[in-house]
Amino acid sequence: MEAAKEFHCAECGACCRWDGIVRVDDAAIAAMAGYLKISEQEFIDSYTRLGPDRRGLVLLDAPDGACCFLTTDNHCRIHPVKPRQCRDFPKNWNVSSELMKRCQGRWEMRNCNQEK
Repeated sequence: MEAAKEFHCAECGACCRWDGIVRVDDAAIAAMAGYLKISEQEFIDSYTRLGPDRRGLVLLDAPDGACCFLTTDNHCRIHPVKPRQCRDFPKNWNVSSELMKRCQGRWEMRNCNQEK
């Protein structure tokens, strides 16, 4: 048996409130626009801005600094199609221990049975 770490999200919304940006590519824009039933151009105009490095689009922040898709009850309005950066949290993020303290999710070990 092998053990693997698996992250269990508590849906606390902390990761959706951290400083930083969420980059979106053409595929993510198409998926999110389709999910919201709007055109890709309308999605771009309503929910994105040019990133600080001017190398692509990023999602807008709400006035309080949270992601524009975070609801008041800490749910993602676009959860089924959220960008890879969000889906991969915290696995592929370089998250400081201070920021991780805000997150109520937890890592757990699980056993993996592999058939040979």
